Amino acid sequence: MHIDLLTLFPQMASALLADGVVARGLRRGLFSVAVHDWRTFGVGPHDATDDMPYGGSHGMILRPEPLTDAVESILERPVYRSSGLVPAADLPPIILLTPQGRCFDQSVAAELVQHERLLLIAGRYEGFDERIRRYLATDEISLGDFVLSGGELAALVIIDALARLVPDVLGAAQSAAEDSFADGLLEYPQYTRPARFRGRSVPDELLSGHHARIRSWHRLAALRRTWERRPDMLAGVDLSPEENALLERWREEKNE
Repeated sequence: MHIDLLTLFPQMASALLADGVVARGLRRGLFSVAVHDWRTFGVGPHDATDDMPYGGSHGMILRPEPLTDAVESILERPVYRSSGLVPAADLPPIILLTPQGRCFDQSVAAELVQHERLLLIAGRYEGFDERIRRYLATDEISLGDFVLSGGELAALVIIDALARLVPDVLGAAQSAAEDSFADGLLEYPQYTRPARFRGRSVPDELLSGHHARIRSWHRLAALRRTWERRPDMLAGVDLSPEENALLERWREEKNE
C-alpha cells in the first residue's frame, strides 16, 4: 500500500513517520508514505494556494488550481472530472480531510486498507473551493464532530490506523484483530505483572493457563466494557443467545 499526503505543512508529518509502528513498517517496506507540499504548485509570484471567498464571507478558501495540478502531477494523469457524480473507475481514492466528511472508524480503516494507493489531502483555513469537493475528490473523511486547525492531524491518525492493519506491521499477528472495535466491541481489560498490586489481583481466569477459559473471559469482559461505556456499539454486534441473556441480566441489575 502507498499513501500520498498532500499538505501545506509537510514538516508536521515528520514525527509520526520517524518513530513508532508507522516508522517500523516504512523501514521494512511493508507500505510507503510520500508527503507532498502542494504549495509548490501555487499561483503567482507568491505561490498562493488560497484566496478570499466570493460573496464576502470571512476567512480564506483553498484554490482549485494548485491542488488539482498537484494531484495530477503525483498521479501522472488527468484527474479533474467533468461530472461530480461518478469518479473514474481506475482512480485511487482522493480523500479530503474535512469536518464535513463521513466519520472515520475501524470499519472505514478496514475499507481503505484494501486499496493499493490513497491520496489524503489535509485542508486548511476556511476549507476547499467547492469544485475541489465535487470534481477532484472522491471521498471526504472526518475524525468527528469537532474542528481542527488543519487536516494534517486527521491524516496522520488515518495513516497510523491503516498501518496497524497492514500485514506484518505489528509484532504479533493477532494484535490488530484484538484491538478495540475490530470485532465491534471495545477491547477487554488488560493486566500484567505483578499478579497482585496493593490489594488488587489479576482475575483468576487470566492466571489459569486454560486457553478456552481465558478466551471466554476476554469475550465477556469486552462485552461488559462495551455495554458500560459504548452501548450504542452493541446494535451492530452478532451476539449469542447466552450473551443477549447476560446483557438483559446486567440491565435488570442496573435498574434495581
